[in-house]
Amino acid sequence: MKTKRVLCPERLRHAPHRFSWIDQRLVRDGHIVRCGPQALALYLLLVTVADAQGLSYYSDKTAARLLSLNEAGLREARRSLREAGLIAYESPLYQVLSLEPTSAGEQPVARTGQTLPISAILRRMLETGGAQQPQPPSP
Repeated sequence: MKTKRVLCPERLRHAPHRFSWIDQRLVRDGHIVRCGPQALALYLLLVTVADAQGLSYYSDKTAARLLSLNEAGLREARRSLREAGLIAYESPLYQVLSLEPTSAGEQPVARTGQTLPISAILRRMLETGGAQQPQPPSP
């Protein structure tokens, strides 16, 4: 097994005050292979500038300029990300979507105290084995 070591200790990363992230599931769950380089560049821009809910309002003109794309290239990159289920878009608003797995059309549960219907909670418990199946009564 290879041992990791810090290569440049004077440039060790720390979470900055204005933090953004890229979820490792982008690679691990194969999302990255469904998009071309321009789409991934747009995704990087969006996860970098998005707020805590994944929202940003970058105009097509600004995003295209920052990514060295023409507007048609930007539209194609956005279409690719939408088809891959990585973003939602309603001009001019982008939302970077959670990579949490979903089942049968359910939306991912935000970890912010979101209220769910009891049916969704029970379904998840049964799907994950978190609840025991009812046992028939003994004779």
